Amino acid sequence: MANRPYPVITVNEKAARSLRAGHPWVYGAETSGPDRPCQNGDLVDVVSQKGRWLGTGLYNNHSKILVRLLSRNTNDRFDQGFWRRRLRYALDYRKTVMGPDYACCRLIFGEADQFPGLTVDRFGDILVTEVLSLGMEVRKDLLYPLLVDLLREDGVTVRAIYERSDAPLRDKEGLPKVTGFYPLPGLATDLDGHLLLEENGIRYDVDYIHGQKTGFFLDQKYNRRAAAALATGRKVLDCFTHTGAFALNCAQAGAAQVTAVDISQEAVALTQRNAALNGLEGKVEARQADVFDLLTQLAQAGGHPYDYIILDPPAFTKSGATVKNAFRGYKEINYKAMKLLPRGGYLATCSCSHFMTDALFRKMLQSAARDAQVELRLVEARAQGPDHPVLWNVPETDYLKFYIFQVV
Repeated sequence: MANRPYPVITVNEKAARSLRAGHPWVYGAETSGPDRPCQNGDLVDVVSQKGRWLGTGLYNNHSKILVRLLSRNTNDRFDQGFWRRRLRYALDYRKTVMGPDYACCRLIFGEADQFPGLTVDRFGDILVTEVLSLGMEVRKDLLYPLLVDLLREDGVTVRAIYERSDAPLRDKEGLPKVTGFYPLPGLATDLDGHLLLEENGIRYDVDYIHGQKTGFFLDQKYNRRAAAALATGRKVLDCFTHTGAFALNCAQAGAAQVTAVDISQEAVALTQRNAALNGLEGKVEARQADVFDLLTQLAQAGGHPYDYIILDPPAFTKSGATVKNAFRGYKEINYKAMKLLPRGGYLATCSCSHFMTDALFRKMLQSAARDAQVELRLVEARAQGPDHPVLWNVPETDYLKFYIFQVV
């Protein structure tokens, strides 16, 4: 600790245990300090009550997360070289695990890549970013040019960077919402926000300016492929379709009939456009409906119009306080789907909320199956793609649960 230039935050034993176990967050209620004045976004050292150094992180007293740890190595110097090495490490990991899919994947996944609060998605030559922490916000002018330079070394010429930093979490960091093209010399700032993306051999019209999140959900890439593997000859109902991705994968795989449903008319129109892009407009029916209501109506009508149902809802909970309500919502749609399916039919179901843990999600599915008086035969249990890596010591990085069952 001698001669280190950073202010010092002292944490209580509970926080020290969490940090020693590998979690990178320090909450303000667990600390005292800093020992001298510092600015939000500055680097600070974190020590235990006995003075043991635990790491260096980014400080922000606007947030409940007072410090987001960056490093546990006392030799680290947080200069341009440090950030360049860390970016290179993240890119090399994606090149290894994504192979040919490196052209369209998540390059930076926040804490999982030791860039707390930073997301970068790559859609070919377009990067779409989201910054949810003050520490990354004040360093993006350093990070973005480095990222463009490193990609250039890999033979990738970035055409534009678009910022989608408009999530409510920015408020909790004391940050204004920011959207727009990042004005880096040599990069375009006047594009219309649309691009053609190809995933699993299917093309999509992606709107990274107005679409949800960064414009397209890359984390389900391989789950779509797994779901499509069972679709041949089946009558498929794709619920909460958004861009039509599961529906299109199933139609391409030879499903006998595919119905894609979303409550948003914009999503329905987008699904229709994407179906036309792939010559699948005659195989995919897109319709606007509330999924809860539709499943009830189908059950009341009797029969089994579908033998394969896919449930890909938005996150029903974004905080621990609403988990019980989310449990009920997930159970309702899964129960209704199980009742609607014939014996031998298939159910693909998922949750994208880390607050709905895997154990809780499994408990919900067991309860729904019991009430529906069916048994579930597990085909596959999956998670998010490897470009959204899970750190086992950071539960917040483990958010997507995806299960495929046969109903027996």
